[in-house]
Parts: sequence; structure tokens; C-alpha cells
Amino acid sequence: MKNTIKFMLAFVAVALLLPACNKGPGEGGTGTLQGFVKLVHHPDDDFQLNADTMVSAKTDVFIVYGDESYFGDDVETGPDGMYQFEYLNPGDYTVFAYSTLPTGEKVAVSETVSLARGAVAQVPTIYIHDGKAYGTSIVKGQVHASYYHNGSWRGEGWAYEHRVYIRRAGEELHFDDARVGVDGYFYFQKLQPGAYEIFTVTEDLSTEVPDLLFQTISVDEAGHVYELDEQFEVIINV
Repeated sequence: MKNTIKFMLAFVAVALLLPACNKGPGEGGTGTLQGFVKLVHHPDDDFQLNADTMVSAKTDVFIVYGDESYFGDDVETGPDGMYQFEYLNPGDYTVFAYSTLPTGEKVAVSETVSLARGAVAQVPTIYIHDGKAYGTSIVKGQVHASYYHNGSWRGEGWAYEHRVYIRRAGEELHFDDARVGVDGYFYFQKLQPGAYEIFTVTEDLSTEVPDLLFQTISVDEAGHVYELDEQFEVIINV
């Protein structure tokens, strides 16, 4: 009987202590925070956000637990710009990534969210800058298309609405894209001096597998209009 009473008293004592053992924000729970980081490649000189963005891959993202003064963990975004922090307790969290000003100074861009027990909370998209302000040069070119349907030629003309991409020489990801106008021209504006690769997609009638066509151009001066040496010739199945 005495042993039973002792056990019950011990059980009540543990039960009374449980609320005090509840953990605040931090690891050890079942919740998840996830979100995306996007890179603004061409911020204006006033550093205002604009729509010219792309996913920010391999970017470090940090998390602060509650009102702590230092981040508790960090992860790297995937190729789609997505990240997530797992196994979190309920509470308030601040997530941030570093953005670079045109002066080279780095500043933290943060979002704060509340996480319920066992929930998956979506963090608002974080937009960061690479510190490069707009240039003043333009690169333009033309795209001409031959149209086919089920292997049969259907005509040719300017590739209206066809998409063209641009990336910095030596980089894998494009930072902007443009559509071809009714006159066959496309334009990439506000470029800084540097080497660029312009590319677009064409179709292979024998394999029906899309292929890429590339041209390289160097922008040497500010305030100039540069035109590609050759127009792109693409095949489009309609």
C-alpha cells in the first residue's frame, strides 16, 4: 500500500512539473518551416524591388529561435530556391538571408512566422539582391522560325512570342528572358559591361527533343546598343 501511495505521489509530482518542461522555440519538435529565396539580379539604384527575379540556388538561410540574439541553425537553398527547417517546437521564428547593396554592404532580409505544433508553416518569399545596379547597355537580336506540324512544313516567319534567355558567361543559370516581337527582335536592356551568352530553344524533327542554340556577345561600354552577329534560326512544331 505504501509503495502504491509513493508511486501515485511521484506521478502527481511529475504531472505538475510537465507544464514547466514545455520547450519554447527551437529544435526537438515535429513542426517544419519552409520557403523560397529569390534573387533580384537588376535592382535599381534606389534599391527598390522589381519583378525581374529568379530563384536563388545555393543560398545560405538562417533561423532565429524566438527572441534569441543569434541564429540557431542554417541551411542552403536547393536548385529551385527552396529551403526548410525541420523538427521544430511551436513558437515564433525569424528566418533571414543576406542581401548585398550596391556599395558591397551585406544586410539581412528577414521574415517572422508563428509555428503551431506539428504544422508545416510557409515563410513569405525572401528577396535578396546581388549588389549589381542596372547598367545602361542593350543587346538585341532576331529569331526566325520554320514551322512544322506532324513533320510537315507549314511555313516560316519571325518567331513571334518565342522565348530567349541571357546569362553571364561562365554561369549555368540565366538571369533574364525576353520574348520575340512581331518584327522578330528581342531586347535585353540595362546591361552592365561584361560577357554574355544569349540562347534559345529549337526542336529536332528527327528526335523531337528540344535543343539549345547559343551566341556569345561582349558588352564593352555603357550606353551602347549591341546586336548579335547572326539571327537565330529555330524549328517550331505547331
